[in-house]
Amino acid sequence: MLIQLRDIHKVYQMGAVQVHALNGITLNIDKGELVAIMGPSGSGKSTLMNIIGCLDQATSGEYILDGTNVATLDDNQLAMIRNRKIGFVFQVYNLLPRTTALDNVEIPLIYAGAKNRRQRALEALRAVGLEDRVRHRPSELSGGEQQRVAIARALVNDPDIILADEPTGNLDTKTGLEIVGIFQRLNLERGITVIYVTHAPDIAEFTRRIIRLRDGMLISDEPVKEQRFAPGVWAHKQAA
Repeated sequence: MLIQLRDIHKVYQMGAVQVHALNGITLNIDKGELVAIMGPSGSGKSTLMNIIGCLDQATSGEYILDGTNVATLDDNQLAMIRNRKIGFVFQVYNLLPRTTALDNVEIPLIYAGAKNRRQRALEALRAVGLEDRVRHRPSELSGGEQQRVAIARALVNDPDIILADEPTGNLDTKTGLEIVGIFQRLNLERGITVIYVTHAPDIAEFTRRIIRLRDGMLISDEPVKEQRFAPGVWAHKQAA
C-alpha cells in the first residue's frame, strides 16, 4: 500500500479559536491509482493534500507513506521526499516569470543535485507535448501551456505520486480536458499515482475513484461507475 492514513486529525489554532480542518480521516491509496478528491470549500481537501504531500503534518493520527511513518522523519527527510517522491501541480502555475520553460522544469533537479539536468528537463517537456516551447517564458505561453510546464516540473524527478490541487480550475473546458488527458497518460503509461482535487464532477469522472469530504470528514469513497477518457487516451488504453 502506497498511502495509508489512519484517523487523521488536523487542528489549527487561530488565536483563541481551534479550527478542526480534518476530523478522523482514514483511507488507503494504492500504487498506480488515479483518484479525485472532492468537497465544498472548507471541507478539508487542500489540508488533506498538504498532509499527503508532506507539506504539513497531522495533529494526530498516523500517516504511512510507502511503508514509512511520516511522523518519524525530520525536516531534511521530509524535504527529500517532497523533492524525489512527490510532484506537485497547483491551480496557479507558480512558474518563475523571467525564466524559460526549460529552466523552470530544471529547478527540482538542481535542488536534488541530479545529473543530466538539461536532458531530463527536455524529456519531461516532451512528455507533455511542449518540446517546441522550451525557450519560451511564462508570459509567452497560454494558460494551458503554463500548466503543462508545471506538470513537466512535477514529473522531472520521476515521482511515485503527483498531487494536483484544482489543476484545471483556471482553464477553459477544452484545455482542461487536455490537462486531464496528460494525467491519464502518465497514470497509464508510467504507473504514477495521481491524486487531484477538483470541484467539477465531470473532471472527477476522468479518474477511477472519487473521495468526497465534508466538514473535515470522509463522507464517501467510491469507484467511478463509468470512467471517462480524454481524447486519444482511450485508444492508448485499448492498445495497452
